[in-house]
Amino acid sequence: MKFVCFGEIMGRINPLGYKRIVQSDTFEITFGGGEANVAVSLANYGKDASFVTKMPDNLISESAIRDLRAHKVDTNDIVFGGDRLGLYFVEKGASQRASTVIYDRKHSSISEAKREDFDWNKIFEDAGWFHFTGITPALGANVAEICLDACKIAKEKGIKISCDLNYRAKLWTPEQAGETMGKLMPYIDLLIANEEDSEKVFGIKAPDTDVSSGELSKDGYKYVAKTLNEKFGIPIVAITLRTSLSATDNLWAGMLYKDGEYYFSKEYPIHIVDRVGGGDSFGGGLIYAISENYSNQDTIEFAVAASCLKHSIEGDFNEVSVAEVKKLMKGDGSGRVQR
Repeated sequence: MKFVCFGEIMGRINPLGYKRIVQSDTFEITFGGGEANVAVSLANYGKDASFVTKMPDNLISESAIRDLRAHKVDTNDIVFGGDRLGLYFVEKGASQRASTVIYDRKHSSISEAKREDFDWNKIFEDAGWFHFTGITPALGANVAEICLDACKIAKEKGIKISCDLNYRAKLWTPEQAGETMGKLMPYIDLLIANEEDSEKVFGIKAPDTDVSSGELSKDGYKYVAKTLNEKFGIPIVAITLRTSLSATDNLWAGMLYKDGEYYFSKEYPIHIVDRVGGGDSFGGGLIYAISENYSNQDTIEFAVAASCLKHSIEGDFNEVSVAEVKKLMKGDGSGRVQR
């Protein structure tokens, strides 16, 4: 079974270490993006993962494609055209200084894509799963239409569809997000969200929860998941539970809602090396575990453990194996040297 991920891959530019952008004269470039990150996770777990996008026909795109192929991601359905690959700058936070992301993605090839660029009937040959995030339709009304086209054809073919809400205030307003994502939700089989996304996009707030102070309520998240399920008829809702003690130290857990039951993972204290891509690694873990018919409890445990490990890895991609995730699931989180 093929897993198709559709979205934008960008060049990620960041100062070395924990330097601020204004104090840096040396930067490194890697590649990443919500759906590409999920594709890499699935490929690392041994799945047939395909990444679909539109990018310019130049050497920067070639470098990104080589990176994806090095991670065993199928890039055969990538469309070429347009003038540029989007960029984003990441300044890693530490202690009480938050991380900062600056986008330079206007007029990227994928943001100017046309519906006729993508032959979804061909792309979905042998596919059993389709994944996208709320970032992709936020790129423009044209891309939102492409997402809707893909969802309709995927649903006709009986392909499972997952979506990570991933609200980005720098791309659109809550009103725009709510209107557009509301049209896509009826097609979704698995919705991934967090406390901020559900409130900003759909106005569904977790009671007794304050993300700024770090106060989280399990009952509040039950309410959010059940409301999303009832409002849109989404069979499975997964929510990440992040308690931010600082930019460097978080508590990390998750919740899965399915068939009227709630499943909470164990909570991990994490010391963050790189937070970007943490949510995508959670999504990749969920999709893998569901496709492998894990129990509901093991599904959320696998996804949270996978994402816990990602927070310790530089770059967008989660460079871990199934065996490493399962080892952490079983309680080996000591970090001792493996000899």
